[in-house]
Amino acid sequence: MRRIKLWDKEFEISHPFEEIQAAIQKMAAQMKRDLEGKNALFVCILNGSFMFAADLMKELELPDAEISFLKLASYSGTASTGDIRELIGLNENMTGRTVVVLEDIVDSGHTIADVISQINDRGAKEVKIATLLFKPAALKTKIHLDYVGIEIPNDFIVGYGLDFDRRGRNLKDIYTLVK
Repeated sequence: MRRIKLWDKEFEISHPFEEIQAAIQKMAAQMKRDLEGKNALFVCILNGSFMFAADLMKELELPDAEISFLKLASYSGTASTGDIRELIGLNENMTGRTVVVLEDIVDSGHTIADVISQINDRGAKEVKIATLLFKPAALKTKIHLDYVGIEIPNDFIVGYGLDFDRRGRNLKDIYTLVK
């Protein structure tokens, strides 16, 4: 499907599944080199990162890696509210560990900055950030991203885990809002 309609909005394919998978494979190869033997804890930010995290973890081949989940909410419709609410929290011991945050998309950077602060407060040795998608033009805070899959313009997107008012997460490709 080149174009889809979700609610009252039209979207057009911008990143096909094959491009997404190639970006994930490249990220996984770099992570495997960087994290070998570090007993890394991966923290998947739900809901949007579930597809990215699943595909990435299959590619990693790090037998000592662990994964956990953190559910946050900050979007309403097509815009970030700026209010980050924690819906499911972190329970793992992070003291002295390498923690890799898996995020679907970094735009303003506020959510990821908040997560980094929480993980550092729990005594992590180091925090690395892996994002499938990055919108440099939307960034409003200073953060360092260790692994970036695809840089994209500051457009609203859906698919591959990202939604528009609960719809579109199941799409295997990524679609951009048609203006």
